[in-house]
Amino acid sequence: MHMHNRKQSEAAIRYAERKKREDEAPRLSADVPNLRSLRLEIEERSGGSLVAEPVHVRRIVVEHAPALFFLPCGDSRCRDGGHDVTHSILRSLHAKETQFEGHDVCSGSQGSGQCSRVLHYTAVATYA
Repeated sequence: MHMHNRKQSEAAIRYAERKKREDEAPRLSADVPNLRSLRLEIEERSGGSLVAEPVHVRRIVVEHAPALFFLPCGDSRCRDGGHDVTHSILRSLHAKETQFEGHDVCSGSQGSGQCSRVLHYTAVATYA
Protein backbone atom coordinates (compact mmCIF):
# COMPACT_ATOMS: atom_id res chain seq x y z
CA MET A 1 0.00 0.00 0.00
CA HIS A 2 2.74 2.46 0.94
CA MET A 3 4.57 1.77 -2.31
CA HIS A 4 1.50 2.78 -4.34
CA ASN A 5 1.08 6.03 -2.40
CA ARG A 6 4.72 6.93 -2.87
CA LYS A 7 4.55 6.21 -6.57
CA GLN A 8 1.40 8.31 -6.81
CA SER A 9 3.00 11.24 -4.98
CA GLU A 10 6.12 11.02 -7.19
CA ALA A 11 3.86 11.27 -10.22
CA ALA A 12 2.03 14.21 -8.64
CA ILE A 13 5.34 15.97 -7.93
CA ARG A 14 6.51 15.38 -11.51
CA TYR A 15 3.22 16.73 -12.83
CA ALA A 16 3.48 19.82 -10.60
CA GLU A 17 7.07 20.44 -11.74
CA ARG A 18 6.05 20.10 -15.39
CA LYS A 19 3.08 22.43 -14.85
CA LYS A 20 5.37 25.00 -13.19
CA ARG A 21 7.84 24.83 -16.10
CA GLU A 22 4.96 25.26 -18.56
CA ASP A 23 3.56 28.23 -16.62
CA GLU A 24 6.98 29.91 -16.47
CA ALA A 25 7.85 29.30 -20.13
CA PRO A 26 7.24 32.05 -22.67
CA ARG A 27 4.07 31.57 -24.71
CA LEU A 28 4.55 29.93 -28.08
CA SER A 29 2.53 32.73 -29.73
CA ALA A 30 4.98 35.31 -28.34
CA ASP A 31 8.08 33.30 -29.25
CA VAL A 32 6.91 32.44 -32.79
CA PRO A 33 4.35 35.20 -33.51
CA ASN A 34 3.56 34.14 -37.08
CA LEU A 35 2.85 30.49 -36.18
CA ARG A 36 -0.77 29.58 -36.88
CA SER A 37 -0.96 25.84 -36.27
CA LEU A 38 1.27 23.04 -35.12
CA ARG A 39 0.60 19.33 -35.14
CA LEU A 40 2.95 16.71 -33.73
CA GLU A 41 2.82 13.04 -34.59
CA ILE A 42 4.66 11.15 -31.89
CA GLU A 43 5.79 7.54 -31.83
CA GLU A 44 8.07 5.71 -29.46
CA ARG A 45 10.48 2.91 -30.18
CA SER A 46 12.04 0.62 -27.64
CA GLY A 47 15.38 -1.00 -28.40
CA GLY A 48 14.94 -0.31 -32.11
CA SER A 49 11.50 -1.86 -32.49
CA LEU A 50 8.30 0.11 -32.72
CA VAL A 51 6.33 -0.03 -29.50
CA ALA A 52 2.85 -1.48 -29.82
CA GLU A 53 1.31 1.92 -29.12
CA PRO A 54 -0.23 3.83 -32.02
CA VAL A 55 1.16 7.10 -33.28
CA HIS A 56 -0.05 9.81 -30.93
CA VAL A 57 -1.17 13.06 -32.56
CA ARG A 58 -1.01 16.28 -30.57
CA ARG A 59 -2.54 19.44 -31.92
CA ILE A 60 -0.89 22.35 -30.18
CA VAL A 61 -3.22 25.22 -29.25
CA VAL A 62 -0.81 27.92 -30.42
CA GLU A 63 -2.63 30.81 -28.68
CA HIS A 64 -2.28 29.23 -25.24
CA ALA A 65 0.61 26.77 -25.47
CA PRO A 66 3.93 27.33 -23.70
CA ALA A 67 7.06 27.43 -25.85
CA LEU A 68 8.02 24.17 -24.19
CA PHE A 69 7.91 20.69 -25.64
CA PHE A 70 8.51 18.12 -22.93
CA LEU A 71 6.93 14.76 -23.66
CA PRO A 72 6.82 12.19 -20.88
CA CYS A 73 8.26 8.74 -21.51
CA GLY A 74 5.55 6.25 -22.44
CA ASP A 75 7.07 3.40 -20.45
CA SER A 76 5.43 3.09 -17.04
CA ARG A 77 8.59 1.47 -15.60
CA CYS A 78 10.74 4.46 -16.53
CA ARG A 79 11.88 6.75 -13.73
CA ASP A 80 12.75 10.43 -14.23
CA GLY A 81 12.54 10.04 -17.97
CA GLY A 82 10.96 12.02 -20.74
CA HIS A 83 11.87 13.87 -23.87
CA ASP A 84 12.63 17.58 -23.92
CA VAL A 85 12.51 18.43 -27.63
CA THR A 86 11.88 22.15 -27.06
CA HIS A 87 15.17 23.33 -28.57
CA SER A 88 14.92 21.39 -31.82
CA ILE A 89 11.22 22.17 -32.37
CA LEU A 90 11.68 25.90 -31.69
CA ARG A 91 14.70 26.01 -34.00
CA SER A 92 12.56 24.57 -36.81
CA LEU A 93 9.67 26.93 -36.04
CA HIS A 94 11.96 29.97 -36.02
CA ALA A 95 13.23 28.84 -39.43
CA LYS A 96 9.57 28.72 -40.59
CA GLU A 97 9.83 25.06 -41.55
CA THR A 98 6.44 23.60 -42.44
CA GLN A 99 7.39 19.94 -42.03
CA PHE A 100 10.19 18.67 -39.83
CA GLU A 101 11.03 15.72 -37.66
CA GLY A 102 13.38 14.69 -34.93
CA HIS A 103 14.05 12.12 -32.29
CA ASP A 104 15.20 11.97 -28.71
CA VAL A 105 16.50 9.14 -26.52
CA CYS A 106 14.90 8.95 -23.08
CA SER A 107 17.27 9.98 -20.30
CA GLY A 108 15.40 8.05 -17.61
CA SER A 109 16.25 4.74 -16.02
CA GLN A 110 14.57 1.38 -15.61
CA GLY A 111 15.71 -0.75 -12.74
CA SER A 112 19.50 -0.60 -12.87
CA GLY A 113 19.74 0.32 -16.54
CA GLN A 114 19.07 3.17 -18.91
CA CYS A 115 15.60 3.49 -20.44
CA SER A 116 15.87 2.50 -24.11
CA ARG A 117 12.82 4.36 -25.40
CA VAL A 118 13.38 6.59 -28.40
CA LEU A 119 10.77 9.20 -29.24
CA HIS A 120 10.33 10.16 -32.86
CA TYR A 121 8.21 13.13 -33.85
CA THR A 122 6.99 14.51 -37.14
CA ALA A 123 5.66 18.06 -37.10
CA VAL A 124 3.48 20.00 -39.49
CA ALA A 125 3.31 23.76 -39.00
CA THR A 126 1.53 26.58 -40.76
CA TYR A 127 2.41 30.26 -40.61
CA ALA A 128 0.66 33.54 -41.31
